[in-house]
Amino acid sequence: MSDRHPHNFPKLHNAMWPGLVGKGSPGGEPTIDLDTMLDLTAAAEVDGIRFEGVDIFLYEPHINIDISDDDLKTVAGKIAAKGFKVGSVVAPVWFDGSAMGDDTQRANYLSAIRKACRIGSKLRELGIRPYGIVRIDTACSPADWAKDPQGNQARIAATVKQAAAIAREHGERLAMEGEICWGGMHSWRTMVDLLERVGEPQTVGFQADMAHTLLYTLGENAPEDRILPEGYDWKDRAVLDAALKTLTAALRPWTIDFHVAQNDATVFGSGTHDHTGRHCLANDPGGKLDIAHHAGFWLRDENGRLTKAVRHICWDGCMFPNAVMQKPETWNNILAAMIAVRDAHGWTE
Repeated sequence: MSDRHPHNFPKLHNAMWPGLVGKGSPGGEPTIDLDTMLDLTAAAEVDGIRFEGVDIFLYEPHINIDISDDDLKTVAGKIAAKGFKVGSVVAPVWFDGSAMGDDTQRANYLSAIRKACRIGSKLRELGIRPYGIVRIDTACSPADWAKDPQGNQARIAATVKQAAAIAREHGERLAMEGEICWGGMHSWRTMVDLLERVGEPQTVGFQADMAHTLLYTLGENAPEDRILPEGYDWKDRAVLDAALKTLTAALRPWTIDFHVAQNDATVFGSGTHDHTGRHCLANDPGGKLDIAHHAGFWLRDENGRLTKAVRHICWDGCMFPNAVMQKPETWNNILAAMIAVRDAHGWTE
C-alpha cells in the first residue's frame, strides 16, 4: 500500500489458463507450461506492486485433475515460492462431460467437479488458498440447447443442483462463468434463469468476466436479449453505461467471482475453443470498456457501495499469441489495469 495505492483488497491475481486455452490443438499455438506462466506473472511490477496470486486450470499439462496429494503439495510449494496464493480453480467439465447430456456425460461432468472440489479443498488445507471458487459452465452448445430450451434448461439445473451438493461436501462454492458459447448461459436472461432454477445462492453463483459479459449486451447468440440498440455508436458512453447497469443489476447479486478483462465487441476462438468474447490487451486501442470505470458496475451496488463479494480479482486474457504473452510489458500493462481497478473499488484490512 502507498498514498497512491491505498488498498490491499481485493487481492490481484493472474490466470494461468491463457497458457492452455485455445492452444496445443489443431490450429492453435503450443501450450505454455505452468512454470513459465508463474515466472511471467512473478516478474510483473508496477509502482512496487506485484501480483499476489494465481487462478489455475486443473488440466494437463498444468495440473492433472487426478493429481495425488503429494504431487499437489509439490505444486502448491512451487506456487508459494513465487509469493502467490491460489484463488479460483477451473474444473475441466467439457471433456466427455455435459450438464445437459446423457447419463454418462452428466456423470462425467459431476466427476470433474468432484475432483476439482477435492483439489480446491486440499489447497485450503495446505494454507495456500484462503479464498476463491470452483469455476464451472454447462459444457454444451447453444445450438444443442435451443433444440429444447425448457427441457434442456431444466436438465442443466438438475445437474448443477447435484454439483452444488458435491461442492458443499468439500466446503466449496461453484461459480458459473457467463460465456455466450455455453448453452443455457449464452444470454444474460438464460443465465439468471438458470441460477434461479438451481436456487442455491449460498453455493452456486456467477463468475463475471468483463470481456464475456459485454457480449451479453449485444445479444450474441441471443438477439432477443440484446440490450444495446442496433447500430449503437460506441462513442456514446452514456448508452453503454445504461446497458451495463441493466446487465449488472440482474447478475451482480449472484456474482461471487470476477475477471478483469477488455473486449473489442467481437468474438474470437482458436484451436478447438469455440468463439466467445475476444480478450483484448488491457491497453488495446479497440477496447470498448473503460476497465476501471466499468469494473465498478460489478464491484459496487446500485447505490455505489462496495459489495466486497469477492476477496480477489483475476485478469483473464485467453488466446493471446504466445509472442505477446512472452513480453514483460504485456503483464506490466495488465497489472497496471488491475491496480487501477483496486484503487477505484478496493478497501483496506
